[in-house]
Amino acid sequence: MALTSLRNIRTQWFPPDAAFTEKELPLQQGRVFIVTGGNAGVGFELCKILHASGATIYMASRSKERAETAIQSIVKAQPAPKVPGTIKFLHLDLNDFESVKVAATTFAQQESKLDVLWNNAGTGANMVEAGAKTAQGFEAMVGMHCIATLLFTELVRPQLRAAAAAPETPRGSVRVVWTSSFLAEGGSPANGIDFAALDKGTKDRTRNYAVSKVGTWMLGGELARRSQLEQDNIVSVVQNPGNLNAGSYAGTGAVDIFFISPLLHEAKFGAYTELYAGLSPEITLENNGAYVIPWGRIPPDKDCPRRDIITAMASIKDGGLGYPTRFWEWCEKQWKPFV
Repeated sequence: MALTSLRNIRTQWFPPDAAFTEKELPLQQGRVFIVTGGNAGVGFELCKILHASGATIYMASRSKERAETAIQSIVKAQPAPKVPGTIKFLHLDLNDFESVKVAATTFAQQESKLDVLWNNAGTGANMVEAGAKTAQGFEAMVGMHCIATLLFTELVRPQLRAAAAAPETPRGSVRVVWTSSFLAEGGSPANGIDFAALDKGTKDRTRNYAVSKVGTWMLGGELARRSQLEQDNIVSVVQNPGNLNAGSYAGTGAVDIFFISPLLHEAKFGAYTELYAGLSPEITLENNGAYVIPWGRIPPDKDCPRRDIITAMASIKDGGLGYPTRFWEWCEKQWKPFV
């Protein structure tokens, strides 16, 4: 176990050079993307790359002012791309189901299809107070990263299905990308999720964050399973963007940052992980449900040291606990009184 853990840390914290970057990205004209949390950090860097591909990108953010400032900095940057895309603001606050519903409706009024949804938005463990709740009273991390993110994904699935069903759409190119974290393995309880503590969370903010990232991992795997059963040709992948100098460490104490900083990478590298998950031809329907690690690789399951999480994610008929299905249904139950 110790050797496996060390190998896992080494490969995720000190990854090889990215093999799929803006240089390898073909033009994406005519395609429609959503990047949640696209106004800062990894999401912002991803939007910059996508803008140069000619696509239409919806930058989903809770702050119109910050999003519009970010959009202007991208579209006015020099040198201008040869085939610039279009970036639009989409108001989305994962802290509030009402905002999630309005965002999905607003998008549907403008677009009939959605080619890739990057569920990138989130907040670091130290950015919320212990005991913080969403507008509907759920523990903040699970509420935003899991319940609200799944709700938004479900509300835009008609547009994802429409894109996947279009005759001109390449097989396996319509995708949902979920954002997990290395901390999902390093900071979560046995089996990744303690269902008894989901709605209220714990006093440990780091554990709440880790549980939400395991939850994201499980939701991504469950969407892949459901898409395969429904044969709707939607690919769902989960990614750990990497150990980055981005929003995840905001609010961390100065002493901790002093020791962590040498291990952090620029946010752009995390964008390469997300770019690979969303657009690399190496991701196909055949590896639907894959877990992508920095800066765009699919590791074998044996490289995950948390065998309990892998077992929890397996279906009951395969000897697992079937946690992804159970967690998906739990999330649906939480939003039903409000949607």
